Amino acid sequence: MEGDIVTLMKVWPPVVISLCYCYWIRKVVPPGTIRLLLLLPIIFLYIVLPLSFSSVHLSGTIGFFLGWLANFKLLLFAFDKGPLSSDQFISLPRFVAVACLPIKIQQTAPGSTHTQHSSTKNGKTPHPDPSKSSGFDTHPSSKKPNSASQPKQNLSSVNGGTPLVGYALKGVALGVLVKIYDYSESINPKVIMCMYCFHIYFMLEIILAVVAAMAKSTLGIELEPQFKDPLCSTSLQDFWGRRWNLMVTSILRPTVYEPTLKGASKVVGSRWAPLPAVMGTFVVSGLMHELILFYLGRLEPTFRMTCFFLLHGICLVAEIALKTTLTGRWRLPRFVSGPLTVVFVMGTSLSLFLPEFIRCRVDVRAFEEYAALGHLLTALKSFL
Repeated sequence: MEGDIVTLMKVWPPVVISLCYCYWIRKVVPPGTIRLLLLLPIIFLYIVLPLSFSSVHLSGTIGFFLGWLANFKLLLFAFDKGPLSSDQFISLPRFVAVACLPIKIQQTAPGSTHTQHSSTKNGKTPHPDPSKSSGFDTHPSSKKPNSASQPKQNLSSVNGGTPLVGYALKGVALGVLVKIYDYSESINPKVIMCMYCFHIYFMLEIILAVVAAMAKSTLGIELEPQFKDPLCSTSLQDFWGRRWNLMVTSILRPTVYEPTLKGASKVVGSRWAPLPAVMGTFVVSGLMHELILFYLGRLEPTFRMTCFFLLHGICLVAEIALKTTLTGRWRLPRFVSGPLTVVFVMGTSLSLFLPEFIRCRVDVRAFEEYAALGHLLTALKSFL
């Protein structure tokens, strides 16, 4: 663990330097193939860097930040799209933060100084902000009003309460779960697996919230929330498009969903084009999760996790097709669709998603790291 902390201090300087290089490129190299070729060494570097860590927490986190999100942002940036191209006057510190951290700057209301980049850029027709769209919800009657026409909510109201209180409760719950694991031998394995589901959710949300808080305090920017109460989802569209890990949704949409949608529209028409676009997005998401899993376990992939995302993609395609066919004439009531969605997500996670983490011994190694961190904190306390 101590060695990985030293590695972390060695890794971030080249990351910052490489992003300064990218910042310089945007000023002298026009978007297109040449800019992409100049960015390829950086993309390769970000794929390799997570392999420098042995800790499951650090290898998984750095892999998610750099190997996935930063590289997808750079691919968009090569063609003058995405968050790194949203503001041509962006400062270097903000450029670096947005590139290497899972954050998204909250857009201001129309008419203010900083508007969404697509509203005036190159004289093109405005496009909705991906994170404000309904994700993969393509049925017109089910879409929410465009957030651009509504006053901005602050972060606390978006999260449905005071964020600090919610994060504190999740932190306490995470600590309780870790303590309960000490008695795992007397607990049913299926119950332990359910606990793992909540463990991953709580830990992921806390990590992203800490990163967002650090970026906000150092750069003074308002950030958009990463989660919106996923346990309150009423459909798979609602879960994947509006509530779960919205940073990933906002990156996959312009990199995979929209290009596939555009190509499919020419083949099957605009009415059914969202179906292959959704499926393609879940295929890419599954493959990227396999990459993160490789960072964690360094084992040969079984593609079982990809099957998890393929299954959800197929079910979401069926859901969209059904809603498109019914055109809003009939919907399950929320008190039925909500529990069904949560049960389906947790059930498929228990059978396809979590077993891959256990195969890589991520749970065992994570508990060892918790113990090592506890000993380190105890030693520091006694020293001080």
